[in-house]
Amino acid sequence: MTDADATSSGGVGVVIVAAGAGARLGAGMPKAFVEVGGRSLLSYAVERAAAVADLAALVIVVAEQVLAHRAWPADVEAVLPAGARWVAGGAERSDSVRAGLAALGGDAGDVVLIHDAARAFTPTSVFDDVVAAVRAGAAGAVPGLPVVDTIKTVDAHGVITGTPDRSVLRAVQTPQGFRAEVLRAAYASGLDATDDAALVELAGHHVVVVDGHPLAFKVTTPEDLERAALLVR
Repeated sequence: MTDADATSSGGVGVVIVAAGAGARLGAGMPKAFVEVGGRSLLSYAVERAAAVADLAALVIVVAEQVLAHRAWPADVEAVLPAGARWVAGGAERSDSVRAGLAALGGDAGDVVLIHDAARAFTPTSVFDDVVAAVRAGAAGAVPGLPVVDTIKTVDAHGVITGTPDRSVLRAVQTPQGFRAEVLRAAYASGLDATDDAALVELAGHHVVVVDGHPLAFKVTTPEDLERAALLVR
């Protein structure tokens, strides 16, 4: 099958990665468990993912100690779809994604979405747009926003070496979606990359960008948490 071949509809598998410690947030707990407006970030993320059209399976990846003690936020249970699974992640994000893919098993359907719990307020419409792009024939699709700042490349000494044309740049978000067999093969290849899309690209496939959304921002710092609190007020 080539990247131009459209996939058949077989359901959507979603992996939510929530195993990060969130050290930069300084909350003393996993970032996905921090509350905003009386609810955990993870509950917002799960609620939006659970509303994806044609959802076949949902897996949430948490730290091993969280899984061992079933220590995830209670409010997540209220929005979990039937059959959702919890699985322990690994030391690196790629390890957590790999564990999530394994937990999906044969229930993944034809499209798999990988989503960061820290992007808790990503609208469900973004998930559906990513799925639509994959089913239209792309091996993978990611949401992204145009870059509004001027970007400079620098050398090891901080000397500017170039100014990329920002019209061809995009700030990429999640969920990142792929044909299920393409993503599984990429993770089994032994290649290494900074995100799922880059890994699939290294495996020789084309990934397209669909319109992202400002609400898909990543909660990383205390300032991001303040932004989230204003959003839900």
